[in-house]
Amino acid sequence: MGIRFSIISVLFLFLLSWTSFTSTEAYDALDPTGNITIKWDIISWTADGYVAVVSIFNFQQYRHIQAPGWQLGWSWYKKEVIWSMVGAQATEQGDCSKFKGNIPHCCKKTPTVVDLLPGTPYNQQISNCCRGGVISSWAQDPATAVSSFQISVGQSGTTNTTVRAPRNVTLKAPGPGYTCGPAKVVPPTKFISNDKRRKTQAMLTWNMTCTYSQFLAQKTPTCCVSLSAFYNKTIVPCPTCSCGCQNGTCVDPKIASVVPALSGKNNLQPLLQCTQHMCPIRVHWHVKTNYKEYWRVKVTITNFNYNMNYSQWNLVVQHPNFDNITQLFSFNYKPLSPYSGINDTAMLWGIKFYNDFLSQAGPIGNVQSELLFQKDPSTFTFEKGWAFPRRIYFNGDNCVMPPPDSYPWLPNAASNLATSPFIILLITFFSVLILM
Repeated sequence: MGIRFSIISVLFLFLLSWTSFTSTEAYDALDPTGNITIKWDIISWTADGYVAVVSIFNFQQYRHIQAPGWQLGWSWYKKEVIWSMVGAQATEQGDCSKFKGNIPHCCKKTPTVVDLLPGTPYNQQISNCCRGGVISSWAQDPATAVSSFQISVGQSGTTNTTVRAPRNVTLKAPGPGYTCGPAKVVPPTKFISNDKRRKTQAMLTWNMTCTYSQFLAQKTPTCCVSLSAFYNKTIVPCPTCSCGCQNGTCVDPKIASVVPALSGKNNLQPLLQCTQHMCPIRVHWHVKTNYKEYWRVKVTITNFNYNMNYSQWNLVVQHPNFDNITQLFSFNYKPLSPYSGINDTAMLWGIKFYNDFLSQAGPIGNVQSELLFQKDPSTFTFEKGWAFPRRIYFNGDNCVMPPPDSYPWLPNAASNLATSPFIILLITFFSVLILM
């Protein structure tokens, strides 16, 4: 009896641990507290419901929401309807045939809401709206890392005890990848008047927290890394089929000149240039120059996707010498140090109105910069691939690195000798002698 109980207990714990994996797959070691928080503030009651301000805060350090922007969806708890909206709109009205005279903005049980576009008339705007759903990352620009809209809800209840929060919240940004938790009641948000002399507060506030998982966003990677160095003429390309092999669905560069006229801008379905890696984005790291006390690297980001322009792109790079970076040319820089005492991760992004826009595949579909590092005599070396990054992320997604044994090595490096045919033959000969 005791043995059977022990087996059942072990099986239960195993199943419990298996189900817990889904909650940890969105954890990001470089941004452990990063998330998107949706704040639903009820600011007034109406005859049959309420008026609320909904704000989407991007607390992620380096992952932003690019065009065509966010889509927010949910399920109503009761038979709520949306009477009107300011700063956003529902994508479908639904069946409102039972209403006479005043027709709701949306009658769907599961509405989907999108941001309004720039240039929206001022009487349809509120603060932090109307950027086409684009939200900056927190590190790049906190002022534009929030998007808001106002919603008037009917048939919902008119008190804190009768009203119910939306359920099954979904966030597409712009595709899948985010998982949102249930709404939680939090202390009411406080608002400060324009003259800073008075505070008001929401009647009721709900928070929903959404976390990102690259595995949910796409089945294959979206970027890869190639390497080269001044001391070795070998250029290490991205691994073959880094982002999957899409036979027959790519564009030959020879006919690429006709592609821009046929492709749609910022289409979620990529239209890629034919390459051996088949990735939308390639990041090239070139060890360019060696000085007495410094060394220089050139970084080039190339877009191979004819269907996407990347606005407000960013790059996150891990390398131990980022604790002693001296100068960057034409990129912005911010250290990411989620753990005290370790400064080996940098966030890089373009300068506004200069190179913060990565154009679609073609002659101008690339951005580049150079980084100057100061040497630390106790750690600096060109041996064993030390000068190359440990990991690179583009727009928050982990890029595929070449295998370490393929990195450009110094001339006459031990690794090259060890793999030469003569050395292998010599080792085999002596092994046979020992056995005899």
